[in-house]
Amino acid sequence: MAKRLCYLFFALLSSTLFCFAQETAPIELPAEPLADSLTLKSVYVVPITGPIDKPNLYILRRALKEAITNKVDMVLLDMDTPGGRVDVTLDMMEMLDRFEGITATYVNVDAISAGSFIAASTQEIYFSPRGNIGASAVIQGGGQEIPETARQKIESYLRAKIRTITDGYGYRSEVIRAMLDAEFELKIGEEVIKPEGELLTLTAKEAMREYGEPPQALLGAGIYETTEALLDARLGEGQYEIKNFEITYSEELAKWMTTIAPALMGLGMLLLFVEFKTPGFGIFGIGGIAMIAIFFISQHVAGLAGNEAILFFALGVLLVLIELFFFPGGIIFAVSGLTLMLGSLLWSMVDVWPEEGIVFSAEVFLEPTVDLIFGLSIAFFGALIVSRLFPGSWMESKLVLADSVGGGYKADHDSRLEALPQAGTKGLAVTDLFPSGRIEIEGERYEARSSLGTIERGSAVQVVEISGETLIVEAIT
Repeated sequence: MAKRLCYLFFALLSSTLFCFAQETAPIELPAEPLADSLTLKSVYVVPITGPIDKPNLYILRRALKEAITNKVDMVLLDMDTPGGRVDVTLDMMEMLDRFEGITATYVNVDAISAGSFIAASTQEIYFSPRGNIGASAVIQGGGQEIPETARQKIESYLRAKIRTITDGYGYRSEVIRAMLDAEFELKIGEEVIKPEGELLTLTAKEAMREYGEPPQALLGAGIYETTEALLDARLGEGQYEIKNFEITYSEELAKWMTTIAPALMGLGMLLLFVEFKTPGFGIFGIGGIAMIAIFFISQHVAGLAGNEAILFFALGVLLVLIELFFFPGGIIFAVSGLTLMLGSLLWSMVDVWPEEGIVFSAEVFLEPTVDLIFGLSIAFFGALIVSRLFPGSWMESKLVLADSVGGGYKADHDSRLEALPQAGTKGLAVTDLFPSGRIEIEGERYEARSSLGTIERGSAVQVVEISGETLIVEAIT
């Protein structure tokens, strides 16, 4: 009975994960079209702090998806970064292009290297009084120079990307190039802003300096002490609502767990397999449930797992439980449930954007499929090892409850196969059969499985058939 309740708890946990993934309710848009309104009603403030790496990509992706779903008017990046990975930077730049509302960056305090590219990908760039932006040369992770040919290829691609994104934004394209290319001379009219041989880094005041006719700021849209002061000036005091994306401690843990999510998935399934092979409910079941839960939570924090994936996983679990409890030996419910579970695990790792749906392409599914195969490999080969260690081994005696009801286990696995009780033999369930467990016949204990439903410990049973080395039994009423 305890094991039955714990497996049902697993199904309820899946439903709880579904509830965890529910997003905030949509925010009402103003009645008039955005183009005709001077007031923006909703703003998401997204912190981009520390090195530009996967964690910052995760929070930006989740924030942008929520902003699109909730029809938010403005996304503001609160940025303080020394730079980071080029591949992650490019992903973040492309994500910003998916949002149709206003995008802006508040440089607080630094937008160095990769940070300058991300800031340049937003429509408006604001500064704190201590803000700095620039020094965007491409280097290796350890600070070493990249070989010349590789560096030229990367910089050429980045310049093209910046030109595409910044088209129509005044001097921005040339300014970002001056931050990236030391050999480029930035000159406006007769004034040289940056000579050849150095990289451009701008302070807030320098970014706001005006050039040309008519005069326009070199890069910035304004200098403000805080994001609230910025929004008061931009939208009007009291004319906006803010949602700050602050990561909780649990989300912080899950965020880093995302990097090992496939392994967590595989280990979780393996532990649940071990739990299924042992009577009662204990550390293996708890560990398996915890790892599967962390997998889904980490995917949600990464902006990947949606409500539907978690819901279908819960439905798959329910179908498998129906097979085990009510229709053992059949395949329809089990196969359907396992298909839903595996499909939901794959789905939870696919990057799906609101209003776009899933794009069925090799590029979209390649990495999630590799991760799923990796996780399943851990579960499969782990199960093979555990299965070989179980029969008659020291591991079995440690894992299986050893309540004494006479005799004990047969030491020799082969002799037990030869001496299995025949159909019609009666015995006693010494563990819950859920549907598998242990029975005792004439002082010897055997692996057994209920032919229908579950059988509680202490019930009289009768062997109805033999499957491999497992006795198929039914309760004697």
